[in-house]
Amino acid sequence: MSFTPFAAPILSGLLSDPDVTKLFSVREEIETMIAIEGALALAEARAGVIPKEAAQAILNSFADFEPDLARITEATAIDGVLIPELVRQLRSHVGQPNGVHVHYGATSQDIIDTSLILKIRGLLAILESRLKEIESGLQRLFDNFGSNKLTGRTRMQAALPILVADRIDDWMAPVVSARASLAELSPRLLVLQFGGAVGTLEKFGDKGREVASHLARDLKLGLPQKSWHSNRSTIAEFASWLSLITGALGKMGQDIVLLAQNEISEIKLSGSGGSSAMPHKQNPVKAEVLVAQARFNATLLSGVHQSLVHEQERSGSAWTLEWMLLPQMCVTTGAACRNAIQLLGEVEWIGGNH
Repeated sequence: MSFTPFAAPILSGLLSDPDVTKLFSVREEIETMIAIEGALALAEARAGVIPKEAAQAILNSFADFEPDLARITEATAIDGVLIPELVRQLRSHVGQPNGVHVHYGATSQDIIDTSLILKIRGLLAILESRLKEIESGLQRLFDNFGSNKLTGRTRMQAALPILVADRIDDWMAPVVSARASLAELSPRLLVLQFGGAVGTLEKFGDKGREVASHLARDLKLGLPQKSWHSNRSTIAEFASWLSLITGALGKMGQDIVLLAQNEISEIKLSGSGGSSAMPHKQNPVKAEVLVAQARFNATLLSGVHQSLVHEQERSGSAWTLEWMLLPQMCVTTGAACRNAIQLLGEVEWIGGNH
């Protein structure tokens, strides 16, 4: 076992997702933050806040910058965030007279939150593609087995006959709904974070909005009316969306676990898991994991809602709690989608007489 299943050498194969964990890797995070700092310098030069030659020198210098991760780790334990040490290193690397213009007018939260949004944008592309694959897998089962009969069950007791199509419709509906709701959520979620020390862009005078506009355009993000340092409602909404996906897949997994019981035997899966003590068993492992992943995300979601409570213009504790929870929900959702795609591909038959 490991304290985290997402990077563990054994459990990661069952519970993690390499495509999503890469988005949240240290290297990816720091490279994204450096890119944001470069885009910020360019935006400020365009608005006449810093000299154009300073911005060009910053961008040129960033090209061969290598962060000292050990020093960043040590400093983060003191500062609470990695940005102060990263900025110190960037300014030192750029040198005088241009280093002083690195990170001008921004605050740590601007860079960290914008980096988070860029990672979420990458995640959404992965999840949307996988949700489409899940819909295709469900449609295949519908086409191949939809006319077969199942015993409908309410409160886990036999009720009335239904068709496999009826059960698949119940699995499909929340997946389709989740993908459709993404179109409404994305424009509100994929936005720039840029407010300066207390969210007012006080160092820019009347040019704050212009700098923000240039920065948002360069990063291909939306421009909100105001910074959202202490307003995490859209982040919480995103976490809820993740939990809705894993919950929908968990319901499907739970149904498949029950259909696979020897006493019911209304589904056959290839590639099921074996037992060390009972060779005759075929455990519906991927379906079981979908249930666990749904419950895991539902548990973490309550913590994300706790992190909505920020004190005044910024909270260290609520923000830190969000860091601890949200990446795990992202990886879990990616892994659940991957497991669901594989599980649907392992269904040899469902319903009918076999």
